Amino acid sequence: MSKKRILILTADAGFGHRSAANAIAAALRERYSNDCETQIINPMEDKRTPFFLRDSQSDYDRLVRLIPELYRFYYDASDLTVTSAVVEGALTVLLFETMRDVVRSYLPDAIVSTYPLYQAPLEAIFTLRGEDIPVLSVVTDLATVHRLWFSRAVDACMVPNEVVRDLAYSYGLAPDQVVVTGIPVNPEIARDTRTQDEIRAEFGWVPGMTTFLAVGSRRVERLLDTLNVLNHFGQPLQLAVVAGRDQKLYDDLQRMDWHGPTFLYEYVTNVPRMMRAADAVICKAGGLVVTEALAAGRAMLLVDAIPGQETGNADLVVRSGAGDLARSEREVLETISHWMKDGAKLLRDRSLNSAALGRPYAAYDVAEQAYQAAMRGASQHRHLFSRRTLIDLFNRNEVRWGDTRDLKDLDQR
Repeated sequence: MSKKRILILTADAGFGHRSAANAIAAALRERYSNDCETQIINPMEDKRTPFFLRDSQSDYDRLVRLIPELYRFYYDASDLTVTSAVVEGALTVLLFETMRDVVRSYLPDAIVSTYPLYQAPLEAIFTLRGEDIPVLSVVTDLATVHRLWFSRAVDACMVPNEVVRDLAYSYGLAPDQVVVTGIPVNPEIARDTRTQDEIRAEFGWVPGMTTFLAVGSRRVERLLDTLNVLNHFGQPLQLAVVAGRDQKLYDDLQRMDWHGPTFLYEYVTNVPRMMRAADAVICKAGGLVVTEALAAGRAMLLVDAIPGQETGNADLVVRSGAGDLARSEREVLETISHWMKDGAKLLRDRSLNSAALGRPYAAYDVAEQAYQAAMRGASQHRHLFSRRTLIDLFNRNEVRWGDTRDLKDLDQR
């Protein structure tokens, strides 16, 4: 029997979508390398994708940092029922040719999407073909989730928790379509069973000292101010700081006069391992970093939350007692003081609450769902648009749709 082909679709608007895709691929290769082949594709980078959609990935960084209120307005406006339907129709037109050619090129037995813009054009392809390929969507936000994630035309929607599960139900997904898996994180978090000090030895960090890992990037505000508070806190603390390819931040970090053991990194690919070596994580409320910290069971000091989905992430962390949000230097000082009181009891409690929420095996659970879908084969999706509606839509917008019949070789494998 030939290997099944699993295609993972992602995007690079932020780090979370790509990271989830990489985690799923790693889990599939670890568990099912003898039975399936895995490919990760970013259709937003395809030359057939309209330039403004391609550019939206890099524009995301500028928008959320320079004009967060505008990003919040766009996010909220596009989440309205009527607007979302219009957006789905527009995405179907704009991405149809790209998605059609991606499917035709890779001939997948199952498709996993870690980005919410692909489900509508995929469903249009299947409607015109008259036969489906299993599609699984993987939601990469923890609480405040845009309705575009919840396409009724998927075989399964993988959600991070019961809060998002109930949200999926409210947007019309059937109970048998929604699976609580958690957000996929690097499988190394689950595999690595070394002690904290054993991992610290790998990095050359001081054993036995309270350690804070700060994760920065171009989208994290006020990180330097936060670290300055910890640098002058007055109790023995060890700091590890990742600049996340923010060269200015990295240069500023190198110029600081550090009063305790401090380790600076411009960019790393092993943040989950560093989290397991630390006692707490300093970060913004991004879906990826929060999910990894929960999977590692680490307390979080959140110093920023981008309006939109990150607000929900921050609320979830604080409400669950897994961390605290500190938007000023005074709040940072108060939080760290409370954490370290009574032999760091509150810090340990925050970590226990974080571990209770974490799902370190999420990538394996999603990989299992994808593999089983590839083995089962196509199912009949719920169609968002009729075939006639799609043909009229494409003809009005001068979209080439007739060669979808070239996809018939999928049915002949």
